[in-house]
Amino acid sequence: MGETLAGAALIDGKAFAETLRARVGAAAGAFAQATGRKPGLAVVLVGEDPASQVYVGAKGKACAAAGMASFEHRLPADTSEAALLSLVERLNQDEAVDGILVQLPLPAHLDEQAIIAAIHPDKDVDGFHVINAGRLAVGQEGFVPCTPLGCIMLLKDRLGDLSGLEAVVIGRSNIVGKPMAQLLTDANATVTIAHSRTKNLPEVVRRADIVVAAVGRPEMVKADWIKPGATVIDVGINRLPPEEGKPRGRLVGDVAFAEVAGVAGAITPVPGGVGPMTIAVLLRNTLVAAHTHAGLPAPEGL
Repeated sequence: MGETLAGAALIDGKAFAETLRARVGAAAGAFAQATGRKPGLAVVLVGEDPASQVYVGAKGKACAAAGMASFEHRLPADTSEAALLSLVERLNQDEAVDGILVQLPLPAHLDEQAIIAAIHPDKDVDGFHVINAGRLAVGQEGFVPCTPLGCIMLLKDRLGDLSGLEAVVIGRSNIVGKPMAQLLTDANATVTIAHSRTKNLPEVVRRADIVVAAVGRPEMVKADWIKPGATVIDVGINRLPPEEGKPRGRLVGDVAFAEVAGVAGAITPVPGGVGPMTIAVLLRNTLVAAHTHAGLPAPEGL
């Protein structure tokens, strides 16, 4: 998948995401015909964080394009925790809402874990609820966070069977690192979770057939960290300081793309790699939730 770089094939997450969104849209249309309603996603935004506003707007447009209903709730930054919990409970009870997403980060006075815990696990299309994390850990059906699920889709599309491959996940967050490691383990890869305390980190990463970088440190992973021919998934998105004469700095990942592309077998770009997959998988999760709520089997191929 994708064009060839200097030694590495480009993994085109944007193209894969468009294909997934088209499949979701077709299945959403069939769902609406069968049930008389569209799959529904409620997105809650508290405050006016500029990046969060962009994300929420993009999610609303993506829902409309896929034939889904989008319910946006924009609340002031000083919204109380009680008021936010009350809204979440109303959405839990709303039969038109299949998925609930509370946009993070929340203002500092709100307890993110308490808010996430209030979302019904079967409407937790972000996959952040502790019950969904537990379901993933023990191999039960549940919602998986969108970014790692998108990453495993890209890996399977690129490599096919992952059995026996050695994978290193750099980063141990609850949102990406830990679920990514679990998905790779479930795919029968041999997995190491590396992080800031890992000794000889480049040496550890160099063993890997698959590298997933999710640490939030711009261009940390260098060419000499990478085993020749390895597949590199770059989850990071970081903005560098602006160069002279330019108003904004470049967007880069956690991987030094230009140099790593000369060693890797395949690599995701930033932007245009993992990022587009996140919203596509969110739509996919919402569609699956809608089928569950309607007592219908989940559509195949998603």
